[in-house]
Amino acid sequence: MAHAHADHHHTSDTVTRDPVCGMTVDPDAGKPRAEHDGHSFHFCSEGCRSKFVADPEAYRTAKDPVCGMTVDRATAAWMSKHEGQRIYFCSPGCQEKFEADPAAYMGDRPAPEAMPKGTQYTCPMHPEIVRDGPGDCPICGMALEPMMPSADSGPNPEYVDFKRRLWITAPLALTIFLLEMGAHLGLPFADWIGHSAFGWVQFALATPVVWICRPFFKRGWASIVNRSPNMWTLIALGTGAAYLFSIVSLLAPGLLPAQLADGMGMTPVYFEATAVILVLVLTGQVMELAARERTGDAIRALMDLAPKTARRVKDGREEDVELDALRTGDILRVRPGESVPVDGVVIEGHSSVDESMITGEPVPVEKVAGEDVTGGTLNKTGSFLMEARNVGDDTTLARIVQMVASAQRSRAPIQAMADRVAEYFVPAVVVVALLAFLAWWVLGPEPALSYAFVAAVSVLIIACPCALGLATPMSIMVATGRGANAGVLIRDAEALERFAKVDVLIVDKTGTLTEGRPTLTDAEPADGVEAADMLSLAAALERGSEHPLAEAIVAGAEERGAPVRQSSAFDSVTGKGVTGEVDGRKVALGNAALMADLAVTPGPLADRAKALQAEGKTAMFVAVDGRPAGLIAVADRVKETTPAAIRALHHLGLRIVMATGDAEATAKAVAKDLGIDEVHAGVSPEDKGALVRKLRAEGLSVAMAGDGVNDAPALAEADVGIAMGTGADVAVESAGITLVKGDLTGIVRARKLAEATMSNIRQNLFFAFVYNTAGVPLAAGILYPVFGLLLSPIVAAAAMSLSSVSVIGNALRLRAKKL
Repeated sequence: MAHAHADHHHTSDTVTRDPVCGMTVDPDAGKPRAEHDGHSFHFCSEGCRSKFVADPEAYRTAKDPVCGMTVDRATAAWMSKHEGQRIYFCSPGCQEKFEADPAAYMGDRPAPEAMPKGTQYTCPMHPEIVRDGPGDCPICGMALEPMMPSADSGPNPEYVDFKRRLWITAPLALTIFLLEMGAHLGLPFADWIGHSAFGWVQFALATPVVWICRPFFKRGWASIVNRSPNMWTLIALGTGAAYLFSIVSLLAPGLLPAQLADGMGMTPVYFEATAVILVLVLTGQVMELAARERTGDAIRALMDLAPKTARRVKDGREEDVELDALRTGDILRVRPGESVPVDGVVIEGHSSVDESMITGEPVPVEKVAGEDVTGGTLNKTGSFLMEARNVGDDTTLARIVQMVASAQRSRAPIQAMADRVAEYFVPAVVVVALLAFLAWWVLGPEPALSYAFVAAVSVLIIACPCALGLATPMSIMVATGRGANAGVLIRDAEALERFAKVDVLIVDKTGTLTEGRPTLTDAEPADGVEAADMLSLAAALERGSEHPLAEAIVAGAEERGAPVRQSSAFDSVTGKGVTGEVDGRKVALGNAALMADLAVTPGPLADRAKALQAEGKTAMFVAVDGRPAGLIAVADRVKETTPAAIRALHHLGLRIVMATGDAEATAKAVAKDLGIDEVHAGVSPEDKGALVRKLRAEGLSVAMAGDGVNDAPALAEADVGIAMGTGADVAVESAGITLVKGDLTGIVRARKLAEATMSNIRQNLFFAFVYNTAGVPLAAGILYPVFGLLLSPIVAAAAMSLSSVSVIGNALRLRAKKL
């Protein structure tokens, strides 16, 4: 078979797949790509690209298990999933044959691209179900998902599969709907086609929809077998009954009451109700799967922080090894620009390490022999040797990954509510349908059995919870669009539902309340010294420095118009400051310990330095030619919008708590200026998560706002996580709400949006239940004894559709909501 890889020419019907994981990829979306054998291959992630580059031939083609043809994985239009394997086909016919009887075609196929050994799988709807391998949930029939996704895992195969099913079924359902509705509106479709053939045309269009949507019937059957009634029970019963009823009507029209035929004498068939209901439900499932697909992104973002290899020093030789090969006590070299591979301690050399992923602080920390370093943190300048202390699942990063994964598997309250409703609603509808059937069979006019069947089918169709299924995702879809326009990104219904009820807001300091980067705030000269001259000398010294605060001092001097000169004889004193010569003058910049080493007495500047430190600033002394020349202070400034945002949040009745890894003095100084209610300083990622759990144990609903990797566990643990869009990717992925501009006032807009959305969802649920509550008795024939009216299944289907239209129309009102 010729290789037809996607290069630069793409048509509307071309499929471009990641050859490793099978995910469809937009070639123009800027995703990773690779060239091989004159062809371009596109990938969903760098992990898939790395696998392909390592062994291209392993991923270029696959064998169709049905016909044996070789299929190009990068352009295969048909793909399915079986027991964790991705199976490629040359045609839809082969795919259908395989899916009908997979065991007949599997043969001696190699083992699937398995998750790491020991991976457990759980149901996204029933997290109490845990299995050692992939499969289906015994309660609801949904595909089990890995509890811990791998760093380079592809998309959820069920999401890919359902999207493909939707693309195939939607045009068929739309066609049959237009044909049937057009006929009832007086359009001569039946005359053109022929009354007898008209029903067979609908049958031909609806049958593929029913076949392709068979997972819904499988879930419905599982719910019955396991005695766990849910929406799949009614969907399977309602659509299955409508489809079977229509086939009977088509094959034996004489069995049905003549009064059920329309004015043209057409056989009553309800294929369009079956097809439309199934496609609407499938649409809702794709939307739900798309939201769940993002829940694994946070964990993958965390895993990507750790390097894939480490440089191990052994017997005088250095070699790069996989992280899995590391053991406690191994000696590792960490070079400038590399991430620290595992937790350990520095034994030789010195450097500054960016630990913002753990502390949230933007200032790198200087490391010397004896200092601890954490896996996943970034080495900035120097090279050092370290001894590995915690490896594998024992590292701080691994523990954070486990905490985020555990919190994300927690059950959504909105789903729990839906399950409680289904426990009563679904059995009640089935009972009503059976009672209607029996009542008409015993008491109805002849042919009593036909009347009984029509009444039961009408009850099941009108009660099919399509509107109930759309009530939440439609409102969420519209709300997320409205929120995006206001700079508020919403992940799912759970975030909005919970945020409308939040009592306490926990905020990180750095990057949330503050700008997240140090800036020059004060430059105070000693008596007899010009401020510009003092600042110019200090900036000249820092220009050649690798000190974490050097950039802030140089930038501050330039902003204030102080000329930045060149220094000479520069020297860095670890943990104390820097010294050097500028224009022949000996200049020193550092803390009190450096001044003591140089025998410089700060005098009155010492008291001023303490005052600045009490305000949460880092104060440094400047000495010139052995005499004190002034004081420079650097701090992470509070954002201009923060004070107004805090006041607004207090006005909304929220209690504000600060939780930061920064020093207590700095945290309390910032909290005092902003009027924050409670402060927790020097806290670790685990401490932040524990604080969230403590407040929740007190019966409070807690939201957490942060921007760093260190905030990820607390963001996932909280009832609602709110991430600054300017922060770390993992914080964004762990949060239910993201503020695009990192502006705290966005939380106020998010609260208004949450309240409006939950109100909208409650209205939608009211519409859905009103239609069902009113429609079920009508469908059962309650009006027949008085008015002689029996609700036809087509009217039931129209009522069901109308309830969906009402839900959609009401949800669209959120677009005009003022925030």
